[in-house]
Amino acid sequence: MIIEAIAIGLVYGFFLFEWTGLVAGGLVAPGYFALYFNRPAIIALCLATALCTMILVRGLAYVTVLYGRRRFIVSVLAAFALQWTAGMLVMGAEIAEGRLDVVGFIIPGLVAHEMDRQGVGPTLLALLLLSSLVHLTLRAVGWARLI
Repeated sequence: MIIEAIAIGLVYGFFLFEWTGLVAGGLVAPGYFALYFNRPAIIALCLATALCTMILVRGLAYVTVLYGRRRFIVSVLAAFALQWTAGMLVMGAEIAEGRLDVVGFIIPGLVAHEMDRQGVGPTLLALLLLSSLVHLTLRAVGWARLI
């Protein structure tokens, strides 16, 4: 089901970008978020991590040369570290053993990067719209047996 969710999200994301110029927090993020619609706490943790990452990267940009691919890599690495740390604080050792259920460790970095590039509001709006469309499509087609 994850393959279908990502594929549908990619198609919807392509059209959203062509029509509006907005990216919904990375190309694969809407598919992943759609799979977690029944677990809003996990989505909230991911979005909080992305927001903290964006603030951290903007702060780092004031004291170092951070642009382009370097800024993207720092966003992904910082989000990975923040997501892992937040998981450790919330879930304890379960994250170290791979039992913590999160949207992903890379997704918050992708979302943070887009928040930094195009703004928090437009990114969250696009992400919510596309994730909802992917979720509804999965349910309508019947692929969302677990959702």
